[in-house]
Amino acid sequence: MNEPSSPASPAPAPRKSRRDLRILWWTNAIDGLGTQASGIVLPLLILDLGHPAAAAGSFASAVAVAGVVLGPVVARPADHGHRRALLIGSAALAAAAMSGLTAALFWWRPPLWAVLGLAFTERLCAFAHEAAARGALAHVARREDVTRGAAGLQAGDQAALVVGPGLGGALFEAARPLPFLADALSYAATALGIRALRAPLDTPAPGRRRTPVTSGFRTVLGSAPLRMVLVWASAASVLVTLLSYTAMFVLDGGTTVGLVLSASGATGLLGALLAPGLVTRLGARRAVVLATWLLLVPAGVLVTADAAASYATGFALLALLLPTVTVVLSGVLVRAVPREVQSQAGAAVGAAAALAAAGCPALAAGLVTWRGPHTPAVLCLALLALLAVYTQGAAGRSLIAEADARPRAEETDARPRTDQPAPAAHPSAGEDERP
Repeated sequence: MNEPSSPASPAPAPRKSRRDLRILWWTNAIDGLGTQASGIVLPLLILDLGHPAAAAGSFASAVAVAGVVLGPVVARPADHGHRRALLIGSAALAAAAMSGLTAALFWWRPPLWAVLGLAFTERLCAFAHEAAARGALAHVARREDVTRGAAGLQAGDQAALVVGPGLGGALFEAARPLPFLADALSYAATALGIRALRAPLDTPAPGRRRTPVTSGFRTVLGSAPLRMVLVWASAASVLVTLLSYTAMFVLDGGTTVGLVLSASGATGLLGALLAPGLVTRLGARRAVVLATWLLLVPAGVLVTADAAASYATGFALLALLLPTVTVVLSGVLVRAVPREVQSQAGAAVGAAAALAAAGCPALAAGLVTWRGPHTPAVLCLALLALLAVYTQGAAGRSLIAEADARPRAEETDARPRTDQPAPAAHPSAGEDERP
């Protein structure tokens, strides 16, 4: 009789510590800051070393393909007892790669293969880290803190987006190796932060070691709530990518585009900070439905935009509203997926979103060239209208009402089994994974 209760009694502090949640926030923000600082100047470094722009473009394409392939593959071992090792190891290896690039730039003029090889190693490690990190929030945050935890991660991403590019540019102007040194230090800090987490990131899952690589995709496709997360993530990726490239093609000068995107990053940070309070006051379902319909306003602004100020206004409003949806749906992804497939399901959603947006740069260029600068925004406005109708429909009602109700009900259950009700939302995963 005492066996079930003995492991549960010492669990609350280490398993659900808000200290761990704060560490997760800070490591995410520091990691993002370093990545943004070095990523923005890597193409400039390639050009500065005398290589053609095609080299930078080919590298970006290769990185995108590698990310789509690697994420779901790495997610499987992360969900099967190796999450902490993957998080620490990938951050440490990325720190070593960036340290190598820093040393090469300090002491000699490295050849292109060395620069791209070290940068590609860092990107592979970043994809591996991101895939493993998708399941960390479910282990660190208490049920009632999931929305707040997702908002903190979103705020860190937005803060890095605002500060990182400017920091990287300033460091690059001072000395070419400095942005990559900053990235190396950020990865080292990330590894130390993950090591300091007390939560058991690798929850034992006996009998589930033979789950196939496709488990994440099957879990997502087998659940109506998770299908909505998939649809929303893919649609948001298409919208942001298409509109961002449209601004690059229409506006004159990289400085102007940078200012427009920086303004959107700042309002995105504000939106991430406001999202938890908005969700608490309105409820998850109402907040998402309201934010989705309000997204038609910035889309309408961008339809008629003809100057940098109007583009900045449209992007700022778009970035202000999107975090509310992102925070709620991130919480749904955490609650509706068992811990043993958290990273795999997150990687499936991420891969689908990346594939959906893969053709957007070419589509934006074609629409601007053949049909005029406002055509991509008109297409996005139509897509958002359909998305708003879909969100307010039956899928939205069942999905987010469940997300509102589940935390309080499940928190009263025995802690080691908080993920047990989840298989009802995705029967396909349960049938494949149970022995």
